Amino acid sequence: MSTSLYAPDFLAIFSRHRDTGGPLQAFASPPDWRDQWIYFLMVDRFNNSLAPPRSFSLPFPLPFDSSTYNDFQGGNLASIQDQLPYIKQLGAGAIWLSPVLKNCPLQPGTYHGYGIHDFLHVDSRFARDPNNADNELRTLVDAAHKLGLYVILDIVLNHVGDVFAYICDSGETDCINSQGSQADFRASARSIQWRDAQGNAQANWPDIANISNPSPDALVWPTELQKNDWFRRQGTPGPDDDTVGDFDSLKQFRSDLTTLQQFLIRSYQYVIARFDIDGFRIDTLRYLKNGLPLLFGNSVREFALSIGKKNFFTFGEVLSGNDEQEIASFIGRTTTEGTDMVGVDAALDYPLYFDLKPVVKGFAPPSELVGMYEFRKQVEADVLSSHGDATRYFVTFLDNHDMKERIRYVDSANPTQYDDQVTLGLACLFSLPGIPCLYYGTEQGLHGVGSDLAVREALWGGPGFGQNVAYYQQISQIAAVRRENPALRYGRFYFRPISGDGRQFGVSTFLNGTLAFSRILMDQEIVIVANTDTVNPCTVYVIVDITLNNPGDQPRILYSNKQQPQAPSAVEQFAGGAVWVQETDGTTGTGPLNCIHVTLAPLEVQVLGR
Repeated sequence: MSTSLYAPDFLAIFSRHRDTGGPLQAFASPPDWRDQWIYFLMVDRFNNSLAPPRSFSLPFPLPFDSSTYNDFQGGNLASIQDQLPYIKQLGAGAIWLSPVLKNCPLQPGTYHGYGIHDFLHVDSRFARDPNNADNELRTLVDAAHKLGLYVILDIVLNHVGDVFAYICDSGETDCINSQGSQADFRASARSIQWRDAQGNAQANWPDIANISNPSPDALVWPTELQKNDWFRRQGTPGPDDDTVGDFDSLKQFRSDLTTLQQFLIRSYQYVIARFDIDGFRIDTLRYLKNGLPLLFGNSVREFALSIGKKNFFTFGEVLSGNDEQEIASFIGRTTTEGTDMVGVDAALDYPLYFDLKPVVKGFAPPSELVGMYEFRKQVEADVLSSHGDATRYFVTFLDNHDMKERIRYVDSANPTQYDDQVTLGLACLFSLPGIPCLYYGTEQGLHGVGSDLAVREALWGGPGFGQNVAYYQQISQIAAVRRENPALRYGRFYFRPISGDGRQFGVSTFLNGTLAFSRILMDQEIVIVANTDTVNPCTVYVIVDITLNNPGDQPRILYSNKQQPQAPSAVEQFAGGAVWVQETDGTTGTGPLNCIHVTLAPLEVQVLGR
């Protein structure tokens, strides 16, 4: 076990292949990440092929609810490998694993993996064989590569686990709990006591540098990270800046310190080489200081290039009340900045999530989504990533482990009433710009609301991995349409004004409205039309490109989430002056224009091509 970034066995990973003894030959990156879509799973909650979830009462299997269990359920890497064909047959091109590096032992609430204390090794609780955890991850990655699946690892740069306790001064009233896991914010560093392997704070351990012969289950590893000054030690965030301070009990790094930045970068370069990882999802990107997103993104990309991964992919979590501006400041580089480095490639598309989901649910008009994209054009006009336009590589989603409800909603009075919202939303998601990401269990109809735990079920303890489930089959069809139509991956993107009467055209500004947009690649146009009304059908005219579609051309339904969809009309032309069009950019026009006439059932989506 390496304890230092510069131990001989660590350095050997960089200079020779683990099996052949020759030069390191990493698995090649995909030429374009838009050709993939991502299946995101939580390692502890996805699968254990040999045992039921730990919260389960025998006999097993039976339907059960694990939405209140805040401990390790027993999912492991080898059991993910057992279900790789299930993920591949669904149509995914990559899997995103929640963090697997070693968390603090004896802290059950870190089943999610974000409380890392050893940045070089895999947590034994995520392994079928606890004594072989590192090799189990590498074996999973190798098996995924053989199936044509890439592997993205969730990583943390902002904080570590609950590795030390805060000391409350005599008479102090602002310490949050008696265990010292949390304390209220203080402008300067607090006194601390480092924890031992059992998680107990040791009074004679105020300075990590002076601890002799520590257990590998205590403190922080590698040894280069063992310095009090690397940690903020100021308690939870203060009133002025929510990015300065701990995440509850997870202790924040001083990510502004350049020497610490180098150690963290070196650790994750090792992770790429040791486990042959293809991309990183970077947790809490907006909390990183002093240019670390730029430096980290550039450094891991250049390292990956040096070992044959020519398109290593990095995307970060930027979640705040001002997402668009903050995303623009943390990804790629701004063209007006005087630097040759390009940072993190892309971001999780939280702005899209916060606008698309309400539209799909009928809680917001389609015009809200149009406004979000128009605003994005302005905010990110000068942002470039290593791919060019960063926004085309945003990782898009409808739910995940941090959002407190899944996209599927089940009404107790009518459980299936809103089921088509899921496929409507996913068909839109897989057709919009970006790299779609599906949260595990969506394909099995999982639903949950109210808390993190409610959306982090043990999948193998409930519905399992059946491929005849309607959601699994529908998602497979949506994925196939995206795979078979390059315009849905690379095409230019336009919202389409619609009309009910064939005279007045504009984007729908009403709740339960109709959303329409196009993707165009060379001479191909794919049109997506979605009726978000839960009760009423709709019939609308949808504008199509006048240079690519001739009167009389008959569109073909490439996908509908209804069993007997009504085919759209042939293309018809309206003469100039016969119509009035409110364009998405605020301008107006009077034609001429070409349209198709589309009839949709409640909650129906159609993807239309030639």
